[in-house]
Amino acid sequence: MNKLRFFLVLVIMLAGASAFYFLWPNTSVISPIRPGETSLVIEGDKIEGMGTPVVEKGSVLLPFPVVKEYIDPKIYWDRDENKVIITTEDKVIRMKTDNLTAMVNARPVELNIPVRLIDDIPYVPADLLEDLFDVDVKWVEATETVIIDYTGFAQRVGEVTNPKAKVRREPSIKSPIYVDDLQPGQIVRVFEEDEKWYKVRTEEGIIGYMEKRFLSTSLTEVKGVSYDEPQPLTWKPDKGKINMVWEYVHKETPDISSFGKIKGVDVLTPTWFHIVDGSGTVANKADKKYVDDAHREGYKVWGLVTNNFDPEITHEVLNSTETREKVIQQLLVYANLYELDGINIDFENVYVKDRDMLTQFVRELAPLFKEQGLVVSIDVTVKSSSENWSLCYDRKALGEVVDYMAVMAYDQHWEASPVAGSVAEITWVENGIKAILEEVPSHKILLGLPFYAREWKEEIVDGRKRVTSRALYMEGVQKIISDKKLDKVWDEKSGQYYVEYSEGRAVYKIWVEDARSIDLRSSLVHKYDLAGVACWRRGFETEDIWEVLNDNLKEKQNYAQWLEDNGFKE
Repeated sequence: MNKLRFFLVLVIMLAGASAFYFLWPNTSVISPIRPGETSLVIEGDKIEGMGTPVVEKGSVLLPFPVVKEYIDPKIYWDRDENKVIITTEDKVIRMKTDNLTAMVNARPVELNIPVRLIDDIPYVPADLLEDLFDVDVKWVEATETVIIDYTGFAQRVGEVTNPKAKVRREPSIKSPIYVDDLQPGQIVRVFEEDEKWYKVRTEEGIIGYMEKRFLSTSLTEVKGVSYDEPQPLTWKPDKGKINMVWEYVHKETPDISSFGKIKGVDVLTPTWFHIVDGSGTVANKADKKYVDDAHREGYKVWGLVTNNFDPEITHEVLNSTETREKVIQQLLVYANLYELDGINIDFENVYVKDRDMLTQFVRELAPLFKEQGLVVSIDVTVKSSSENWSLCYDRKALGEVVDYMAVMAYDQHWEASPVAGSVAEITWVENGIKAILEEVPSHKILLGLPFYAREWKEEIVDGRKRVTSRALYMEGVQKIISDKKLDKVWDEKSGQYYVEYSEGRAVYKIWVEDARSIDLRSSLVHKYDLAGVACWRRGFETEDIWEVLNDNLKEKQNYAQWLEDNGFKE
């Protein structure tokens, strides 16, 4: 009997001890602060391993890796020239280390504190970042903590309602206490929650957990402007969709009087500017009379600049901050001198390793041109596995910067293709546009249209099939069809007429570009609500093409109307 009583007492004592252990809160207080060490807190997280902020004369300097990861993923550090470059929608800021003068859109601006180079890492002044981005940076001397908050959205806050409230290291009453002197009415930021706990941050930047029963939460008013708000386009036509046509310039610019006002065409884009060496020299073929005549006829003029399709020259230019700036300044001078309305960037055959530097070049160019009221457009190919001709474009990043992106939806079967085929089958074009729409908004996309076809020659040479081709403009194709009395057959797969003929042992094949194929292809502008078309090139077309494009781009209002007018039902 005594043994049973002893056992029961022991059980009760153990149960009581267990209850005491699990129910009695931990009262030990520990400090999350390491004396003499600056902490970095971004919203509800303590950031470590990316460099420590520096406070100089009360001003905060943030390590470059932190800025790039959490504030501006587009910020660029040129190690060779010791320059930090920040680009926004309307500004290009160039800052050299230890220099109190920054260049903002090529004009000098004094800084309160310069960029510093510490242990080979650039540190950026936080007050400049606050001016440019939706962030608030605060230095709390008492806890030696830099706090960064994002503005532009409502913040959840909590008001302490009970003097027993504690901030603990983990969401458990058995966890040590970080803060034990909270008072009713004190405000904390609230980030996460579970059934009984909130993750909070005190005004001093200490992050921990509080029991829900000690807090009353609410949302604050939105402060600042959302960084993701869509920016207005620089220009769009008064009526309908954009009809842009490239003007090829070999030695001399054509005289506009030779063709006058083309019905429905908004923009002429002459191929005037070419980067010809690694030092960034821009060769100029521009003609002021052409611009003046174009303006009198109601055209806009976007000057085209190429990289000479030379990957080595391009590599040298893109990888030097000084050379990129030199190219941009030359183009700005030319744009002003010739009174251009925009610039069209046509960089092709670019090393895939220079993909990000091409994007950086456009980021540095765009704000300066937009500041002058100029339209910025870029030409890209459809997506493919080709490194120098497709993978070199970061279409998503470029689409965030430019006003328009012309998709060169042609050369599906290129000049040296081993297989004969269409320059641009309708399904290939449509799939190419859909792929780019996954990354670039439709209102920025110009659908590239070819005014040429290829005549393919297939023959057996030394027992093997040899395929060669030559490009033909539209009238050249019609002449072959007429001279050889060929019968055109509509090819549903390509969305084009097809002809072929034999001479000797060779077979010749042509997928025809004409009014019908252009009509079908340009209908995609309405189907996907694109910005318009970009046509390669003026002089290759037949006159009926302009009537078709004017009708589709300026008169028709939507894809349903195109289907109805062509005898289809949506």
